Amino acid sequence: MHHALTRKLEGFEDLSDEDRRALDGLTPRIRQVGARVDLIQEGDEPENVHLILDGLACRYKVLPDGKRQIMSLLVPGDFCDLNVFILDQMDHNIGTISRCQVVDIPRRAIEAITGSHPQITRALWWCALVDEAVLREWLVNLGGRAPEQRLAHLLCELLVRLDAVGKVTNDSFAFPFTQVELADAMGLSAVHVHRTLRELRDLGLITIKQRVLTIHDVEQLKAFCRFTPNYLHLKNTRWGARRSEPWLNQLRGS
Repeated sequence: MHHALTRKLEGFEDLSDEDRRALDGLTPRIRQVGARVDLIQEGDEPENVHLILDGLACRYKVLPDGKRQIMSLLVPGDFCDLNVFILDQMDHNIGTISRCQVVDIPRRAIEAITGSHPQITRALWWCALVDEAVLREWLVNLGGRAPEQRLAHLLCELLVRLDAVGKVTNDSFAFPFTQVELADAMGLSAVHVHRTLRELRDLGLITIKQRVLTIHDVEQLKAFCRFTPNYLHLKNTRWGARRSEPWLNQLRGS
């Protein structure tokens, strides 16, 4: 069973057995990190690349008034910042949301693997481009979607990203978020998040039980928030089929 990084990269590029062995060599030492612990803080001088192998983490900023904005979520297989060692100091914080398995990868290891494995290099380029695409979609989410659609869109995105690394079973996945964390990510109040989750439950689209979220009708939830996974570019997964979403076809015909 290959770890989450290999599974993620194979969503972008076909890898050889030699490529997979090289990726396994990046993760000899895995450390356990508790929930809600900072891996690195704004102002710190970065030395290593942090890789999330299990659990959920996030990038965030804290404003002068103490308000926090979560700017992205990191799932298994995600680098916290692939080229972070180029920076003199961090301009944001990276913290865990749940308990995580984390690998600290030195710069020389990244340079060595990209220098000798072109397919891995191409897959890492895909990772960087997809990170930018996700950020664009989050900007659209915050600025262009109604609150209930924002949260539904996030749930769809998590489903696709987690499924790509083998962390989804029967459209259910670990959901360790507090309502405050969801509010900080979606630009909403915790009260609004509570109301929106209840609305999605009342519609029969989701349930949350013992920190596990189940989506009961994926296509209906996607239509509810007009979600399409094209910005995730996961061509080698079940989400990578080139087809239009039913809601998009209806929109084009209107």
